[in-house]
Amino acid sequence: MNDHRPTGVRVVIPFVFPILALAGVGWAQEQYELTDSDAWEVVARPEPGSPEGALHAARTALAAGQDERAEYLATQWIERHSNHPQLPEAYLLRGDALLARDDLYLALFDYEYVARTFHGSEAFVAALERELAIARKFATGTKRRLWGMRIVAAENEAEELLIRIQERLPGSQLAEEAGLTLGDFYFAQREMDLAAEMYALFIENFPRSRHLRKVRKRLIYAYLASFKGPEFDASGLYEARTRLQRLKVVDPVTADQMGADALLTRIDESDARKLLTTVDWYVRTGDPVAAELVVRRLVRRYPRSVATVDALRIIEQITERLPDAVLAEAPDYASLRAAVLAGEPLPETASPPTADDADASSEPTP
Repeated sequence: MNDHRPTGVRVVIPFVFPILALAGVGWAQEQYELTDSDAWEVVARPEPGSPEGALHAARTALAAGQDERAEYLATQWIERHSNHPQLPEAYLLRGDALLARDDLYLALFDYEYVARTFHGSEAFVAALERELAIARKFATGTKRRLWGMRIVAAENEAEELLIRIQERLPGSQLAEEAGLTLGDFYFAQREMDLAAEMYALFIENFPRSRHLRKVRKRLIYAYLASFKGPEFDASGLYEARTRLQRLKVVDPVTADQMGADALLTRIDESDARKLLTTVDWYVRTGDPVAAELVVRRLVRRYPRSVATVDALRIIEQITERLPDAVLAEAPDYASLRAAVLAGEPLPETASPPTADDADASSEPTP
């Protein structure tokens, strides 16, 4: 083995047992050095009988798979050394012992205590890492124990944990993973408004994330799914259209994989159908003037839509009830209908609305 370290330089590292490797935390552990013969030798270990030695014994028990003993030793240590600098590690260690026993919910109490009380400690980030792992389990269906059985849903705990992690370490990799997990959780739960909000926030906070392509796609799908039908608010459609148009510019490959053009056509047809529903509502409520104005807007925005064809079929029922002054300003619907039935294209004289237009729409929701 080639060693590029200068001769005589001793590398000393703390020995961390495999089961604690993901902790990334440890004080007064055994320390090993890598000798010139590439062998590890103990250079320091906690003094037996000292607080450090007692905590090391708990850590050793956990590494040996003695979870209950490790929990007991950590609890005894906490009770006897409530002002010791290693107190955060002791709580983390007891949480790890509970986690090893698959008692996720009780482990959270110790991890949360570390996160709330020892913000500046080395154990703080490790505690949040554990909370993220538990939150992922809860978010994907793992239940809390009650009377020894996993029968209590824990989705609310997952949501709260994922929000807290982002608040406590904003801009960090942990916050990025928590934000993505929360967005996916909402998406899986079919809470599309919340999913869209979370994915949009993720893109804003992590514009260089390796997950960006996935998040952009899911954001569009969430916006589309948030549209519940022509009788409801269409802001999700407008947001989806805006995001799709932007995606075609910044990531045309992903846009093509998603079938962006087909999705845009679907959005146009859905919005056109919503306008036609509004026309029908005005007709039923005895307001032909408003109905004709919406038909006019429909024909301008979506001249090639199925909804426009349907609107032109019923326009005579509306125009025959219009005042002469309004009728004089109306388009030549007879010619427009003849052109549509003959398959002749109608010119688009107005752009479809975007997300910015959603709040300014004057059409009521029937």
